Amino acid sequence: MKFIHVNKPGMLTTVQDRGRWGLQAQGVAVAGPMDPCSHRLANALVGNAAADATLEVTLVGPELEFEAERCIAITGAEFEATVDGRPIPMNAATLVPAGGQLRFGRRGAGTRAYLAVEGGIRVAPILGSRATHLTSGMGGFDGRALRSGDRLPISESTRSGKAFMSRPRASIVPLPGREARLRILPGPQDEYFSKDSLDALQSAPYRISHTSDRMGYRLEGPRLTHSRGADIISDATPLGVLQVPASCQPILLMADRQTTGGYPKIATVISADISIAGQLGPGDTIQFAVCSLRDALAALIAQERALMAVEVGEA
Repeated sequence: MKFIHVNKPGMLTTVQDRGRWGLQAQGVAVAGPMDPCSHRLANALVGNAAADATLEVTLVGPELEFEAERCIAITGAEFEATVDGRPIPMNAATLVPAGGQLRFGRRGAGTRAYLAVEGGIRVAPILGSRATHLTSGMGGFDGRALRSGDRLPISESTRSGKAFMSRPRASIVPLPGREARLRILPGPQDEYFSKDSLDALQSAPYRISHTSDRMGYRLEGPRLTHSRGADIISDATPLGVLQVPASCQPILLMADRQTTGGYPKIATVISADISIAGQLGPGDTIQFAVCSLRDALAALIAQERALMAVEVGEA
């Protein structure tokens, strides 16, 4: 078994794959990447399957040493990165030699980057997934963020040449600055709010509170008034849903969200904009905008086509 040595862990670096889908009914949270599109792009650039595990890097990146030569790619948030002191590009496959040291430097736009390693990060899967769920301590590397001294297992086999030294390409996810526009669809319980609440939701930006995390973003902005009270019989919590507790301030549920919730949900961020949301952090702002189902589907199809073009080598 070959390993990556963690010399410095960064602020919050976790192992993530696509998550534990299909188990919410049993109370198992999904987890997975905050920016699914960038996670999938990183894997495609090094010839991995879309479901292979990557490292999600948050705000401050790690310093890693590779026991074996491997092809890597970094996508998502813009970071300066070097291999043995030599700058490497984002959104491209790069070879790290045996004994090579990868260092993340200064961050530009975005909050989370994704590091894919040829063959994937090979921690043991839990319930069919290698994703880290921090709240329950499940999956990934001992169910937690990386620490100095950790050793990450990587695949013995390599596929060098399939995506080696690919040219840098534009990011599929438009990285936000300190503010983003997210498109939403009403519901599933918009009837639990006053008639003007959807207008209020779109009337001014919401600021992401510093108490936010991978589970959800607590938002500060226009109050959303309930018409039937702030409690419902608990039901499923989809990715990107906006639930509204008695404070009348929405919470945008993200990758590590709970499986069910007892607050009404006024709207849901469209699937194509989840990755934009995943690139936001505390202090950033969100402007919500209702869109049509047709526009939501068109945006998702366009995103999927862009990803598939990379995966089959057309981009």
